[in-house]
Amino acid sequence: MTVPPAAPDPPQQSSKGPATPAPVPSGGRRSLRANTIIVMAGTLGSRLSGIVRTQVMGVFGNTLLDAFIVAVKVPNLLRELLAEGALVNSFIPVYKSLDTAERRRLAQTFSGVLIAVNLLLMAVGILAAPWVVDLLIAGNSNVDRAVAVYMTQLVMPFLMLISLSSIAMGLLNADEHFRESSFAPVAFNLASIAALLILPNTATWLAFGWLIGGVAQLAVQLPALNRFGLLPTPALRGHTALGRVLRQMAPFTLTAGARQFLNLYVTRMLSDAGRFQPGTQSGYFYAETLFTTVNGLFVVSPALALFPRFSEHAAARDWPAFRALTVQGIRTTTFLAAPMSALLVALAPYAVSVINITRGYDVPRFLAASQILTGWALALVPWAIVTLLLRTFYARERTMEAVTVSAVGFVLEVGLYRLLVPSLGLLGFGVSTAISGVLMAGVLAWLYRRALGFPGREIAQHLTRVVPLSVVAGLLGWLVSRVMPAPGYIVPGVIGLAVAGGVGLAAYLAGALALRLPEVNGLLRRLRR
Repeated sequence: MTVPPAAPDPPQQSSKGPATPAPVPSGGRRSLRANTIIVMAGTLGSRLSGIVRTQVMGVFGNTLLDAFIVAVKVPNLLRELLAEGALVNSFIPVYKSLDTAERRRLAQTFSGVLIAVNLLLMAVGILAAPWVVDLLIAGNSNVDRAVAVYMTQLVMPFLMLISLSSIAMGLLNADEHFRESSFAPVAFNLASIAALLILPNTATWLAFGWLIGGVAQLAVQLPALNRFGLLPTPALRGHTALGRVLRQMAPFTLTAGARQFLNLYVTRMLSDAGRFQPGTQSGYFYAETLFTTVNGLFVVSPALALFPRFSEHAAARDWPAFRALTVQGIRTTTFLAAPMSALLVALAPYAVSVINITRGYDVPRFLAASQILTGWALALVPWAIVTLLLRTFYARERTMEAVTVSAVGFVLEVGLYRLLVPSLGLLGFGVSTAISGVLMAGVLAWLYRRALGFPGREIAQHLTRVVPLSVVAGLLGWLVSRVMPAPGYIVPGVIGLAVAGGVGLAAYLAGALALRLPEVNGLLRRLRR
């Protein structure tokens, strides 16, 4: 691991971009709070429509759904490197440091290179699908291998669609146009839901429904790109800043490789018929859908809204503002994540029940999802800190430190799975994730402190307030749930979440108001408008 020097950044980095980045548009820009609200609203729409999509998919049998979940892992494994994570975190800091003309040329070059790489990987993925599926599932698998191979070949074009969509999202977000990019995933879900309801219930049409959603997610962003003059014409030509972007992306191969090792291990473990029942793979998918809903809304959305501003402060080398924004970001994300963590621990079965729209729900799926979600809920707060701190490293183009910590954390998580899942069962997945999150947050804070001086005292004082409040909220929610109808089906699930969750959340907000936390005062001011 490369430790940053005592100074914030080496002086020679200033030569990477122009001395004066592109100016803010004459029309001004929204406040950070407004940007955060927009991103959170789009994320909320995306996650809620994603839950509806999961509800519709939940009526499929285990043979079809388990195979589909394995199939979409293949393009999803690659999208992390070529699309969302690597693109946003490496492209935006370089893009923000250029003037308007050079930004346009870089976007053209970068999009052309990405399309060419995607075409090659798509062809390889289709041809190598049988071998890839064999890597993902156990020898004595509870997943139908033939169906998984067939669906993998059908969904591979999704990689191209999501990569192009991520280019659009990155360009819009870099100029702080969050509305269209934030609501693009809603279009994906709505189009997929329509396809699932209209098309026949077969492996072919389930895969095509996924591709139709990818087309919709890209298409809704194109008018905004054109309106703001950001729509690139892909070109395979050189650009002096392309090397900077690729150097920033290169370390992501380390993180992506470690994460894919983690995903491979989990998928093979869950597909082991000697350890888990059919439907456990789908239960994991249920828990993942619900966890990413909460994490995306209350953690990723604020971090995404803050990232362009982090990049701007880093380009201007305004480190006091950078540190102040770090405190603000961690306070905001942990204030939101802490009560959600406690309430999910207390009410995980009720949350999973929301997905079961028929009374004849699959019990193994339900039980597996409830246990996995309970454990993952413990990881929300540490991973909120990790998510925010990682953005501070990407914004300063200190990618190697960030991805090294991430990669080591993922490998550690696999080791914890091997240690804890046999003894704790499916709950061990979440406990392992929480432990690795705490350790990663500590290392990132130490590295940040070496470079800029980490504002640990302010953050510690904040956490000593919100964490106890969230524990009280979770306990109240759990006590109220004891007199609620038993979970399992969507109706008692919604009632339990509304009543027990509402009581716990009200207690948390009342406590935050009594302690005069600035976050709750800001929230109340926003609601009064």
